[in-house]
Amino acid sequence: MTPLDPRALRTAFGTFMTGVTVVTAHDQNGEPMGFTANSFTSVSLDPPMVLVCLANSSRNYDALVQAKGFAVNILAESQIEISNTFARPVEDRFSTVEWHNGPQGSPILAGASGWFDCSMHKTVEAGDHVILIGQVEAFDSTTTPGLGYARGAYVTPSSAADALSQSTNLIVSALIERDGHVLLVDDGNGGLALPECLVKDEGASAAVKNLIASTGLHAQPGFVYSVFEDVNRKRQHISFMCQSAEGAPTKGVFVPLTGSGLDDVTDPSILTMLERFAAESALGNYGIYYGDQKSGEVRPITLGS
Repeated sequence: MTPLDPRALRTAFGTFMTGVTVVTAHDQNGEPMGFTANSFTSVSLDPPMVLVCLANSSRNYDALVQAKGFAVNILAESQIEISNTFARPVEDRFSTVEWHNGPQGSPILAGASGWFDCSMHKTVEAGDHVILIGQVEAFDSTTTPGLGYARGAYVTPSSAADALSQSTNLIVSALIERDGHVLLVDDGNGGLALPECLVKDEGASAAVKNLIASTGLHAQPGFVYSVFEDVNRKRQHISFMCQSAEGAPTKGVFVPLTGSGLDDVTDPSILTMLERFAAESALGNYGIYYGDQKSGEVRPITLGS
């Protein structure tokens, strides 16, 4: 099996640890089974490991603790119905979904935002739950935004943006990252800036999609990364974290997040945000900034299934 790329794995961990997840495996008869996980997190990067928690009362308990491995499927924002299916006591949950076996052998749901296919490393009894620790043998991530869940409701990038875009003076920017580089464009003053635009009647989610399209890249807006008051221009600013597919931009250039790559960014608030993004990317642990250009707070992303 092809060795895992540590940087890509770290990015996947950081991007997906907060989404709605469906854990899948095969029972002893080879039949697929799955459930919506109530806890999922990374354990180790070397070797790469993740864990999920399963209630002792689950009808999948015996099959899961004896399974040779499992997969964690991070659902895309369009897969609310799949989340509901695997959260309810449905007899054949797989009859209404498209899936295939992953490289390690566990079921992978089609259209997922990302997945980790794991061998079983260890099971640990913990009160009324059992902790399943899996070693990641293969994984994949896409530019498709993930599905979140918080306070009893699903959260998508579009809904988060619309909830924040009530201001008539709103700017959105696209933080498009690829392989440790971020896309910057000419700011018109001899420096560099993130691609940005003023939101008009189309709304924030549509505006950022149009903004990405203007760069010539195939990317999808992810979750809101920063929200702050642009005091100088008397406007609110929302920045979306985006993952870009391969391809050359028709506008702007990708510059490294390290070294002197950010030296030509002229807006202090954007520079501070990008420096934070560089630090968080190295750890694979992201938060959302709320405040203004001078002060604010970074709140951890705590959405979960």
